[in-house]
Amino acid sequence: MNELFPIYVKLHQVQTLLVGAGNVGLEKLEAILANSPEAKVHIVAAEVNPEVYTLVKGKTNIDVSERLFDESDINNIDLIMLATNNTTLNAHIRQLASKRHILLNVADKPTLCDFYLGSVVCKGNLKIGISTNGKSPTIAKRLKEFLNELLPEEIDETLELMGQLRDNLKGDFQEKVRALNAHTKDVLVKKSYDSTN
Repeated sequence: MNELFPIYVKLHQVQTLLVGAGNVGLEKLEAILANSPEAKVHIVAAEVNPEVYTLVKGKTNIDVSERLFDESDINNIDLIMLATNNTTLNAHIRQLASKRHILLNVADKPTLCDFYLGSVVCKGNLKIGISTNGKSPTIAKRLKEFLNELLPEEIDETLELMGQLRDNLKGDFQEKVRALNAHTKDVLVKKSYDSTN
């Protein structure tokens, strides 16, 4: 049973530390910026992939320190992502994070993680996170591809209209919920039918 609690974090409001800037670190950074372009990130790595520098060029919300990790790097940090293959360093940072109650993700080490980075489907304002509870990122990737093809491009237009409808509805909370449920049922059934015919 997957007991993970899904949340969506406003990374521009918290400070993230990314330790490691090789290929895996680059992948993590790409995922961060694809979802939260204004995320505040401090990258610390003894060696930095040149593509990392290319990706962060001109971004004032990203700092890169090309050096070894120091314990002071976790000061004022809310979230840590590790992208190193140094098991000793990873275990050390795991201990530091636990003491300070900082949430931690370690690439390819589910047992060290407080949270996982799932595959994400994004169509405008619609964002769907996919988790396999750390069991199979490949399956999550395949589901992402399937949902990207299945969801119509017009879904964002529908979301905008639903937002306007919600803002204009009168009545108490329960009445609004009933009206929105009825409307979305009709809209999504029709969209699904149109996309398969």
